[in-house]
Amino acid sequence: MPKRPFRPASTSAARAPHAPFEARKPPASARTGERPTEDDDDTDGRRSELVHGARAALAIVRRRPREVRGAWATQEALQALPELAEVASRARVRIQRAADAELTRRVHTPNHEGVVLEVLERSWHAIGELADELVAAQGLCVVLDRVRNPHNIGAIARSAAFFGARALLLGSPAPHPGLPPDAVRIAEGGAEHLALARTTDLAGALDKLRARGVRVVGGESDVEAPLFGAPLRGPVAIVVGHEVEGISERVRARCDQMVTIPGTGVVGSLNVAISASLFMAEWARGREPLPALPNGVTGRRDGPAGAASHDLERGDRPRRGRR
Repeated sequence: MPKRPFRPASTSAARAPHAPFEARKPPASARTGERPTEDDDDTDGRRSELVHGARAALAIVRRRPREVRGAWATQEALQALPELAEVASRARVRIQRAADAELTRRVHTPNHEGVVLEVLERSWHAIGELADELVAAQGLCVVLDRVRNPHNIGAIARSAAFFGARALLLGSPAPHPGLPPDAVRIAEGGAEHLALARTTDLAGALDKLRARGVRVVGGESDVEAPLFGAPLRGPVAIVVGHEVEGISERVRARCDQMVTIPGTGVVGSLNVAISASLFMAEWARGREPLPALPNGVTGRRDGPAGAASHDLERGDRPRRGRR
């Protein structure tokens, strides 16, 4: 719980419909469905990593099947999420049956939800690329200043995808910040729908975004301007800070505006993931309504918001392990 809550401001920007960010173009064989050749290698020297979580795995198989190097699942997980086997079959990703205990040994946690993938490490956007994405889409980037708890990071990534944010920027001292496996699981596939960037010099990165026309808004509890009704327009980056220390002074100095979430004062602040979600919701409120699904749930079928709305249609079922 931060001393100064994270009040990153969001925007009511960009009335144009949101389009998912453009991933780096895959080789020709990936687009035609042919098997890759030696000349068609798209690993870029990246190593592989293990990812666990049923919906995280489903999103990876959907979005970057060529990067999957191995897949294991329990029979129970495949029965609970038959869509995974169907999507994997179409993508020609072979899922091997495995016992729950074997998966626990692989990822060193029982919270794997019955599915583990070996996949190439994800690609990260350079700050300049990120700025171009945001300006072209008039989009939203969620910025994390030294947020370390993987449960918070994962919850923020899930909310960012749900509300249609364009990108997630992780700032942390060396070594380079990354997405912990638990964060990927908790994001429920949201990480696959965001342009991801990271930096060990967040203040410098925000300077670059501002130079390209991206407005930076931070949130804390010690300011007067309220989030609700704040004039938030154009490409915007909202900043939330460390779970205890809040936004650093160097990062705060780069914010064009500081806002707060009004409360009763009975408690000093909100959890960082809840604060970030409120800012994203306020930003999304200013955009065009999302199309309605057949059952009346609002969301996109093929985009990040649609993926999250799909969970709402079914209702999130309780899972074993800590969320």
